[in-house]
Amino acid sequence: MRTTLRGAISGIVAAGTGIAAAELLAAAVRPGSSPLVAVGGAVIDATPTPIKEFAVREWGTHDKPVLLSVIVVVLILFATAIGITATKWRSATPVGTAVLGVAGAVAALSRPAGTVLDAVPAVFGAALAGLALWWLLHDRPSAASDVQEGGVDRRLVLRLSMLAAGAGVAEVAGLAVSGRRENAAGASRQAIRLPAAADPARPLPNGIAAGFTTPNAGFYRVDTALTVPRIDPSAWRLKIHGMVDREIELSLADLLRRPLIERDITLNCVSNEVGGPYIGTARWLGVPLAALLKEAGVRSGADQIVARSVEGMTIGTPVATALDGRDTMLAVGMNGEPLPLEHGFPVRMLTPGLYGYAGACKWVTELELTTFGRFDAYWVERGWGAEGTVKTASRIDKPKPFARIPAGTVTVAGVAWAQRRGIRAVEISVDGGPWKPAELLPTASIDTWTQWRFSWPATSGPHSLAVRATDRSGAVQPETRATPFPDGATGWHTISVTVS
Repeated sequence: MRTTLRGAISGIVAAGTGIAAAELLAAAVRPGSSPLVAVGGAVIDATPTPIKEFAVREWGTHDKPVLLSVIVVVLILFATAIGITATKWRSATPVGTAVLGVAGAVAALSRPAGTVLDAVPAVFGAALAGLALWWLLHDRPSAASDVQEGGVDRRLVLRLSMLAAGAGVAEVAGLAVSGRRENAAGASRQAIRLPAAADPARPLPNGIAAGFTTPNAGFYRVDTALTVPRIDPSAWRLKIHGMVDREIELSLADLLRRPLIERDITLNCVSNEVGGPYIGTARWLGVPLAALLKEAGVRSGADQIVARSVEGMTIGTPVATALDGRDTMLAVGMNGEPLPLEHGFPVRMLTPGLYGYAGACKWVTELELTTFGRFDAYWVERGWGAEGTVKTASRIDKPKPFARIPAGTVTVAGVAWAQRRGIRAVEISVDGGPWKPAELLPTASIDTWTQWRFSWPATSGPHSLAVRATDRSGAVQPETRATPFPDGATGWHTISVTVS
């Protein structure tokens, strides 16, 4: 039992030392090469779509901390097993080290933007963990003076303490480096002064209710980046290439010198369930993409824009959606300030009428003109629809599901959306009864959601409320329930309430 405990503790401390050192090296040299982040990214890539949907649905923006926590637990269990095995079989130490190093290196190299140098922190950390475990378990003089009465190995305790302290120092140093990098990115963002729009958004019409515009702090975030990229705006560049007559490379200063447009646009995630929260409306400031593409000269046959982000994510967008008159843009501002770091600073792509996975690449650094036949973007490669057109949908926001409300006239309210088509009507059904029209509030444009409200004479007892929308093309929101995969959820949002 004593030998098993010694091996388990030694394995955990040795692994912790190696991981802390690897994370410090990555933080100091290239944050994207963090072994934990690389392994997490590889796990995300390999996770089946139903599990990804479950994670987004159940944990939302907390899915990334949950994943990292699971990875840490698995590493602890692995280190424990290697440490115990190494007390009986010395070869377990180099074998375990090799497995740890290879797994981290392969994960780093598997990332879309991965380079050979990205594997260095994982290999270094694994080698250090192996040396530490050997030092703890196999380089141990057997002198009796090293063992206290009761069987406590003083030399082992001293070495464990030294390694644990070293790991703690490395971890603190890594966090300090990351913190300085984050502060520098935040300061660079704050230093940017966005120019006024050459084509400003129209004032919101009278009659719009509170909550029409989603504040930046409350705007949903769904992406695969385990850590938010910290990009130096002075070093950022955008390359437009592929099936074009002229390649273009632009700095952020180049973009900001161009005429900017300002628009109210609703953005929603394809992972949004019926009635879900992954949708928001903001006032965006950016450079029209159509002008840049015309300047580059799109060649005949090009039907897809592949946007690549700094961490390697690829988003495929139909060329037609950038040239058909909608306000597709390279956004630099959100609700009157530079893009927040987590929403794509310094530049993101935004395409009205498409789900985010098909038209809203964050941290964009590259636009390649190609065809859908030649290349499948990240999500399309995993079975999602290629074009990502937003479906007509609606949601009840008030009252909340399972609310207990007093009898009398109750205001039922919510939003409906059908970007690029607009909303013609919203209807409410109580307890499966006839559909009754709701009042539509004024809205900014066909690219934003529409607020609605309905006066309901509520009577005592349990009730169900359902909502459906009709867009301006005449299409009625379908009743049939479908999951978000592969091209967006469908169904009527229905809630239950109790009237007392």
